[in-house]
Formats: sequence, C-alpha cells, structure tokens
Amino acid sequence: MLSNIRIVLVQTFHPGNIGATARAMKTMGLTNLVLVNPRQFPDEEATRLAAGATDVIDNARVVTRLDEAVSDCVQVVGASARLRSLPLPHFEEPDDMAQAVTQNAQHAPVALVFGRERSGLTNDEIRCCTHQVSIPANPDYGILNLSQAVQILAYEVHRAWRRRDDSHYVYQQPTETTPPSREQFLYFQEHLGRLMQQSGFITQPHARTEEQLQALFTRAQPSRKELSLLRGLLSAFESHLPDR
Repeated sequence: MLSNIRIVLVQTFHPGNIGATARAMKTMGLTNLVLVNPRQFPDEEATRLAAGATDVIDNARVVTRLDEAVSDCVQVVGASARLRSLPLPHFEEPDDMAQAVTQNAQHAPVALVFGRERSGLTNDEIRCCTHQVSIPANPDYGILNLSQAVQILAYEVHRAWRRRDDSHYVYQQPTETTPPSREQFLYFQEHLGRLMQQSGFITQPHARTEEQLQALFTRAQPSRKELSLLRGLLSAFESHLPDR
C-alpha cells in the first residue's frame, strides 16, 4: 500500500532539498518520488543529502508538468501553508489526511504534492489537487523547510498505515529486552536457592521463602541480560563464601 503513495515536488530550487526529502520518505517507508521540472537534477548535493536513501533518488521520475505526475491518482493532496479561496476540501489536521490517504491507497495511487521552497504551489497547481492540507504550527512563525514538511506528513501517513490491522507492522525492540527462557529462569532460581543455603540465609529448604522470591523476580520480568547480570552477582558472592 505504501508504494501507492507518491511524493511530488514541484519546481524544487535547491537539489539538496530533493535529497533530504528522499531521506525523509524512506524513513517512513515511502519510495515513490516524482519531480516536476526541478531546477537541477540529478545533482551530487541531492545524492549526498539522501544519505542511505539514494535508491529513492535513483528511481525518482522527472516530468515537466504537475498533471503528468498525478493524472492516474484517485486523490491528490496539496500541502499549503496558506489557505486558498478555492473550494477544495481542506484537512486541518495531517492525521485526518493520512487516514483518508491510506484508505484510498489500498486500491489506487494517491499523491502528496509540495510546492516551491519560497512560494509553494500556485492556484493553478492547487486546482490539480482534490484536497489541501496544512500543518498546524506557530502562527507567528510557521515556516517549515521543504523536507521537514515532507517528514511530518510522511510520518502521519506511516502512523495511519501501521495502526491498520492489515499492516502487520512489527515494532522494534532492543535485544536487551528479550525475556529469558523458562530454562534460564530455573537455573537462576536453583543458583539463588543454593547460595541462600551456602550463605546461611536459610539453614534448610524453605519453600515459602523461595516461592516469595520467585514471585518477586516474576513480577520484575528481568530480561536475559539482566538475569545474566544477577547470576554474575550471585557467582561473585559465592566465590567469597567459605568452603563447606
């Protein structure tokens, strides 16, 4: 579905903004970039600022008119900082836009259109759109860099997509949070019980004490790394105990 979502940049002046846009797109799973009459492209600055998203740059399509870029789209959303008098549906919140875009992109191409760095989209270009969207910002200073605007809207689209039941998105987790296996936890309990007896904390097996400690560590839900640290601590204590 994300491949059906197209980012369109109209007459981008600075090639570095194209590269930064590619990077913003790829972080949110978007790869379909169309450039309408860019001032300078291809360009080394665009490639440099794309960083690891050079594939987005390499596969970007260049056209001469906006209607060429969006003619096959079922929804075209123009990003504009200024409200126009044109009677187009307007999304006041980007997340509302993202919900509509991800729904339509299930079956057909859609486009998010961004204008020139200084002047944005013209009225004629807005007429090529089916909707407008604005990014709520500080009314006294609502200026966003082109790639920043792309990043915000791309994030909202990705968030709307990953919250869908059919996205099957898997959230990243650090490996340190992996829970221990049952076998690893049993080894820890045996080690702890042995040390409690060797240290004289208990002089004979005491089921109640061991159950309470087992419940404590079960509630704490230590990771494998944390359990390994605890076992290392037990081993260090154990090495200082007198032989029995």
